[in-house]
Order: sequence, then structure tokens, then C-alpha cells
Amino acid sequence: MQFKLIMALVKPNITDNVVEAMKSAGATGATIIPARGTGIHEAKSFFGLSIEDRTDIVVFLVEEHVVENLMRVITLAGKFGEPGTGIAFVLPIDHVAGLESQMKIFKDQARDQYF
Repeated sequence: MQFKLIMALVKPNITDNVVEAMKSAGATGATIIPARGTGIHEAKSFFGLSIEDRTDIVVFLVEEHVVENLMRVITLAGKFGEPGTGIAFVLPIDHVAGLESQMKIFKDQARDQYF
């Protein structure tokens, strides 16, 4: 099986919506990492101190054949069509360990895709 990593950088107020939408669409889980970020807009300041926006990095390790569908789902759930809401992208995975408990789910998803 081939795997991909979908990473989404989203505002914390939509993290739960993104995770739930992705799980409903077939993702088996997510890792959420709190972060800070800056974009093309200047950070707000308060008495001369810079205030950076909080961001969540949401990571999904998924089987390759579900990536296109999950990217459609995450784009809608993350409201990525609106400015300043976040981004999502896919990275290749060469090797993976620790997924033995989920292999049946991945195989069932692959079978359902083709039948």
C-alpha cells in the first residue's frame, strides 16, 4: 500500500470541523499540533508587542487512493476558498510503521473504491 500525508494549517476555531469531516469521509484519525503563524498580512500589535495568530497543524496519514476525495472534503470543511482560513497540501510517504491495527480498514477502503 502507498500512503500520503495530508497536512492542513487551519485556525483553531475550525479544527474540529475539519477533523470530523475528514473522519466522516474515511480518514482513520488525525494528529493536531498547536502552532503560530504569519502570512502576507502584518501581525497585529498591542502596545508595541506583536500578536501572532494561533494555527493548528492537522495531519492525516491516508492511503493514496483516497487523497483526491479527502482534499475536496478538507477544502470545503476548512473554508479554504475564503482568505486567511488556511491551506492544505499532500506529501509523499516512503515508509511507514505502526499501522498494523488499521490495515484492514485501508484494505476495505481500497476494495470499495474499485467495486
